[in-house]
Amino acid sequence: MPALPTSGPLAGIRVLDLTWILSGPYCTMTLADLGADVIKVERPPWGDVSRTTGPIVDGESGYFFSINRSKRSLSLDLKSEEGRAFFKRLVAQVDVVVENFTPGAMDRLGLGYEALAAVNPRVVYLAISGYGQTGPMRDKPALDVIVQGAGGVMSITGEPGGPPVRPGLSIGDIAAGLYGAIGVLAALREREQSGRGQLVDLSMLDCQIAILENAYMRYHVTGEIPEKLGTRHPSAVPFQAFPTADGYVVIALAWGVPNQWALLCAELEVTELIDDARFATAQARSAHHAELEPLLNVAFARRTTAEWVERLERYEIPCGPLNTIAEAAALPQVAAREMLVPVEHHTLGRVPLPNTPVKLSRTPGGIRGSSPDMGQHSREVLAELLGLDAATIDDLVEREVVREERAPVELG
Repeated sequence: MPALPTSGPLAGIRVLDLTWILSGPYCTMTLADLGADVIKVERPPWGDVSRTTGPIVDGESGYFFSINRSKRSLSLDLKSEEGRAFFKRLVAQVDVVVENFTPGAMDRLGLGYEALAAVNPRVVYLAISGYGQTGPMRDKPALDVIVQGAGGVMSITGEPGGPPVRPGLSIGDIAAGLYGAIGVLAALREREQSGRGQLVDLSMLDCQIAILENAYMRYHVTGEIPEKLGTRHPSAVPFQAFPTADGYVVIALAWGVPNQWALLCAELEVTELIDDARFATAQARSAHHAELEPLLNVAFARRTTAEWVERLERYEIPCGPLNTIAEAAALPQVAAREMLVPVEHHTLGRVPLPNTPVKLSRTPGGIRGSSPDMGQHSREVLAELLGLDAATIDDLVEREVVREERAPVELG
């Protein structure tokens, strides 16, 4: 892997990545996909704890591989005074530092934003945490499912009357990772004008509030607390998945498009519903959803998903199949957009990974390599950024300030 990527809109931007598990690594993966040189700083001897997260194949974590591709790994002991000194020297050579520890952890090491800004006033420092750097909950640790619960996501996910349900992806971590990348890019853009970096304070809970804008708007406008709705929409009806003869079809009637409801009813052979006052408008259908859904369920069950998609697309009624992951992976559209890119790993083999969805015409990004072994690039990074010679690096490795390459480690 080249030391500095020469393609992608972030080519020339260097990132020191102290993150672990998902929210931070997802952020830095996004930056790496767009061309940044991401140097993952890992604690010896274990590294990122996600290296032990399943699925594990021959001792290698597929989880770690999937979100740490295209990065370099430097294993440096930040608990040692010497390791911290080398880290500060590295900070002077980079543009961005990203961490996702509990607030105060980096300050206790003497490596918080103020200390690093004194070394490099241009550095952009992203701190991702459960609840942010301020407020009465700042010191509380939080993982994905905790902030999903705290922010209200799980209270509106699931079937009506059923228990709360965690969505099928780590939306607490991933939203923080994406907003973190946006924050870094915004700070880098502002630096072009001011010449100064700044602290980007990113709270996972804040991100959950932000992506629930519709739910919070509805609550404050109506005074009603949003509840679980299954797959349906709170105000557009029908706008959900319906069972078919062999699976599910997803229907999304658009607002304000004339005749769509009548066309749908005609194709479903329930024309008696067209002039039914209970279902004449989107608002009326929403108010009487409990009466309407069973009628539509019966109608949709008469044909297969493919038949419904074919019939309804003729009338430009928005619809599509409810695919499994395997079915979605096989879509010609996914292949045409190069959204699953085979990446070679020395143990896992050739594995398709989701590519960046950001398609740029002049400076395209994309996956540039596999995930690194722990400490795989320690020697390379120290020589390149700090100019250390082989003898000096040998001494640091011998004294375990630096770890040069991965070796099997027994976890306590």
